[in-house]
Amino acid sequence: MDLQSSSIQNTMRTAIYPGSFDPIHNGHLDVIGRASRLCERVVVAVAVNHVKTGLFTMEERVELIRKASEHIGGVEVKAFEGLLVDFVRRERGDAVIRGLRAVSDFEYEFQMALMNRSLDGEFETLFLVPSQENIYLSSRIVKEVASLGGEIERFVPGVVKEALRIKMNR
Repeated sequence: MDLQSSSIQNTMRTAIYPGSFDPIHNGHLDVIGRASRLCERVVVAVAVNHVKTGLFTMEERVELIRKASEHIGGVEVKAFEGLLVDFVRRERGDAVIRGLRAVSDFEYEFQMALMNRSLDGEFETLFLVPSQENIYLSSRIVKEVASLGGEIERFVPGVVKEALRIKMNR
């Protein structure tokens, strides 16, 4: 088999981008957009996180992500609970997308990628870096700034800004 036909067969069709997305911010959207250029289908997998208490319900997060990402082609948003590898199998994923902001993210993400590979070696983990203007964003920081009455419109889409305003009674 020649290299050209091999690369066609290895095209990724479905990427899974898991996270709690509480709330989704422009860094997440940046990664979703980058992933959509690599894959035909990007499933944003909204995870139930039993360790964190979320500001938004699962249903609210799914709806916010749908509205915020509607301009990006090939994106689906689904909630999931349990092992990521099981969700990837159900969705027939070729890759898991993880965003990296800093070296500190890498150690945890690398460990998770290796664990997922040991549980199921049929998909790859791809690390994507958001653009420079979004690299420092985290949901925790966005919520903190919003809770203190700070301006967040350059960090989140309008639909999220409004939802945060309502949720925080601002």
